[in-house]
Order: sequence, then structure tokens, then C-alpha cells
Amino acid sequence: MSKRETYEEKTEILLVPIVERCGVEIYDVEYVKEGKEYYLRVFIDKPEGVNIQDCENVSRALSDVLDEEDFIPDAYILEVSSPGLGRVLKKDRHLEKSLGEAVELKTYKPIDRQKEFEGILKAYDAESVTIEENGVLHRFERPDIATVRLALDI
Repeated sequence: MSKRETYEEKTEILLVPIVERCGVEIYDVEYVKEGKEYYLRVFIDKPEGVNIQDCENVSRALSDVLDEEDFIPDAYILEVSSPGLGRVLKKDRHLEKSLGEAVELKTYKPIDRQKEFEGILKAYDAESVTIEENGVLHRFERPDIATVRLALDI
């Protein structure tokens, strides 16, 4: 397991009791380096959407726990936010919740001379993601997919 994956997994474990107390759920956790800075990003969600107070409550509680645990030796910036309307569907749990929703899918390489597709998320499994575009099913192999995100306007 990489350093990034270890930090994300440990953070997610520490987050569980915090999000339960705050009435939100964990959408995703990512540890990334951008330029010279490291960021620990926590995305939270709830059915009616999160607000600034939800983010602040989780951020304060998590910051205290991270200070106690002190398992990330690098200096980093903690960010807690909503995944947003056009959220990226990275994990199977994201895809599961979004079945039947409009999505935008981008591939690494052109397929039939295009890299961007829009349609309704119909199915997924360990190997592929299937969307329906104008009544036609398109199956994409997971290694070929750069991103899948909820569509803002389809």
C-alpha cells in the first residue's frame, strides 16, 4: 500500500465516528501533492446536501484527532468540503448511488474518434461501466476510463 493510500485509509477510519456525530457521511478522502503543498481533502455528503457548518464541524473535530494521532509526517493543508454537483464517481459506492443518473464519462484514448461521452449510468462491475446514450448502450473498460462524473446538464 502506498503512503497516499495508507494516509487516506487511516483518515477514513478516524472520520467514521466524527461523521456519525455530525450527521454526514464520508464521500471520499484524498491525499495529494499540488506544487510544493500537500493536501488532505475530505469530502462529506448528506441527502439534503452539506453546508458550511457541516464542513466546519467535521474539520475542527478531524483536525484535533489528526493532531493527536500525528501519523502524517509531511506538512499538509486539511480541506473539508462537499463533493459538489458534478462530483467524480471514483468508487463503486459512488457508482451504485448514481445508477440511473446522467453522467459524463471521459476516456484516456479516443473511442470511435471521441473521448467524451454523456448518458445515463446503467451498470458497472469490476471490469466496466455502461452508459446509455440516445437509447444505445455503451460499455467502457475500466482501464480506459479517465473520469466518470455526474452531469450538470444533460
